[in-house]
Amino acid sequence: MPSTQDASSTNGLNARVHRAVCVALPHDGKPTKIFGDKPSEFISSLKTASLGWVNFMVDDLGKDAAEVAVKFGFSDSMVPTLLKGYHSAFEDRDTEMGIMVPAVKVSKLDVCIFPLLILIRKDLIVTIHSRDIERLILFSRYADAFLRKLPERMGQQDRLTMMLVRILDENNSHNFEHLREIEEQADDMSELLLDPETPRMEIGRKIYELKHALITYLNSLWRTMDVLHSLRYGDAELVTDNPKVLAKVGLLVEDVNRQISLSEHMSEVLASGLEVLQALYNNQLQTLNNRMALTMTWLTILGTAVLVPNTIATVIGSIAGMDANTLMWYITVLFLCTINATYLAYWWVKRWVRLPKGA
Repeated sequence: MPSTQDASSTNGLNARVHRAVCVALPHDGKPTKIFGDKPSEFISSLKTASLGWVNFMVDDLGKDAAEVAVKFGFSDSMVPTLLKGYHSAFEDRDTEMGIMVPAVKVSKLDVCIFPLLILIRKDLIVTIHSRDIERLILFSRYADAFLRKLPERMGQQDRLTMMLVRILDENNSHNFEHLREIEEQADDMSELLLDPETPRMEIGRKIYELKHALITYLNSLWRTMDVLHSLRYGDAELVTDNPKVLAKVGLLVEDVNRQISLSEHMSEVLASGLEVLQALYNNQLQTLNNRMALTMTWLTILGTAVLVPNTIATVIGSIAGMDANTLMWYITVLFLCTINATYLAYWWVKRWVRLPKGA
């Protein structure tokens, strides 16, 4: 007889090999789990079940999800309506309900948000997602045990809501795991900041990518929060009014709030990192300005050392052999040109150069 761990491993493998998994709870009997690739493989089991769950993976969510939903008895307009939402949507139609929540996937600093569709009827929950993400693998392993442990005296709405909360909780937990990946990238960036030889542009680019990844992740959390609030306060017909069961939704809200707080704290840390980067850049710029000023000072000194003797030699060479009359005109023109040139330079500086006060 296989062990529990072996059975769980087999279930996890089957969940990855097949496109869909179905767990159904008959009116009298133990829950059954079926793996398959088409909706028709699960219809007979769901017809005799008091509660069922199907997780279906499709190649193209926009084209295939609506077809799958119709085969499970949902209206053909439900999926297109949900997909019009921005990362999340909540559609209550009394006898059926549709939810779209964001499913996050992170590869280094590339954060992608994919839709996870949750379709609900009085005795069935169908989750649909694309092949780009893996979702509800853990719940598919233990969904039969989850249904078996539901109290028999529990009402149908309570059971349905409890299973919905469990599905949303696993999706949130999976999303939260990706925040750790972003934190690891932030730790790598800290190592770059410790190296004074790291190019400023590389640090700036890294901080921008981290900031963008966090903003995208935070966006998914806020979209999830919108759905949870609609679920908790929307008074949907398929959702229970039992305060104890609705308190589970409140716990999900608190958990998402904690994730938002952690993400915003990391964003503040990155913002301080940008300030540090700007301070480093300003220090480097000031150091460069000081070096340029020192260079200009020495060039001025060297230029003066060359210019003065050259000017004296030019003047002496020019006046040699002049009579008194010509010498007087020469000195007068030289003096007037010097005065005019000095005044012109002074006027230009006063008009076009912004000097510090008191200069």
